[in-house]
Amino acid sequence: MALDAPAALDAIIGQDEAVALLRRAVEGGRVAHAWAFIGPHGAGRRTTALAFAKALVAPSSGAAVSVTVFFSSQGKLVAERAKDKGIKAVVFDRGGYHYHGRVKALAEAAREAGLEF
Repeated sequence: MALDAPAALDAIIGQDEAVALLRRAVEGGRVAHAWAFIGPHGAGRRTTALAFAKALVAPSSGAAVSVTVFFSSQGKLVAERAKDKGIKAVVFDRGGYHYHGRVKALAEAAREAGLEF
């Protein structure tokens, strides 16, 4: 099984509604923490999932975004949403993960955006 994905969501054929939903999620910056790609054999579940993953980490400009840059942007978003709801301080539970890479990028970006840990 090859794990090659199409260059973009535009290359997915016959899944117009699914592609539109995924594109809105990426462009709107509102990506859920989990997605289920369901359908019969040959429906394009894996191809669509891989194209979606590429869309998340490589914006339309074609420039690749590093994972830490992505998680840094998510940390800023978390801080903004918390502040909008009147939350100023939080407890950060890294869930057993080492404090580096993605976890560190998210936490430091949230701190820089004004969230107190």
